[in-house]
Amino acid sequence: MKQELTHHILPLFVLFLIISAVWFFNQVPYSEIIFLFLGFSVGTYLLDIDHFIFWFFLRPNLEESRIAQAALKNKDFKSILTLFKATHKNHTNLIFHHYFFQVVLALFTFFVFTSSPNIFVKALLLALNLHLLVDELGDYVTDKKTLQKWLFAREPKQLSADSLKYYLIVFILLLFTFAVLLLKSKP
Repeated sequence: MKQELTHHILPLFVLFLIISAVWFFNQVPYSEIIFLFLGFSVGTYLLDIDHFIFWFFLRPNLEESRIAQAALKNKDFKSILTLFKATHKNHTNLIFHHYFFQVVLALFTFFVFTSSPNIFVKALLLALNLHLLVDELGDYVTDKKTLQKWLFAREPKQLSADSLKYYLIVFILLLFTFAVLLLKSKP
């Protein structure tokens, strides 16, 4: 679990330091830096809600789902985190961890970044995009078949393992573009 946290928090922390430093020297109001931090904080873990959707709505009869339901009923959040750590790699049919969601998220992010001055929402969307990309890169490096399995779940046709790198390059470039747009945001 610590590794999972590090993989998601470290890139956002670096982005936060870079953006807030630039904003500090450009005399952006401190409130915007706070909104940046809050948006990153919420967006970092928001996508993992689909694991709860999996437990409580999609597959409520699985043993792990019953354990999660009982732990939530008893407000045993530590057990839920332990269960999440043990089972999250097995969840391959999730709503938010899917290529279609990623494409829609990228389009929506581009729309918001080019039309809204709201730093909190922009930071939240950047964190969501980064979360998905970190998950994808982690599985791309360790097991491309696992990445294919969850990224293209419910799809009869999938990108080949060799083509996944081009898919990832596109979303890395989009993430970089979103980060630059956020950096240049005028509150």
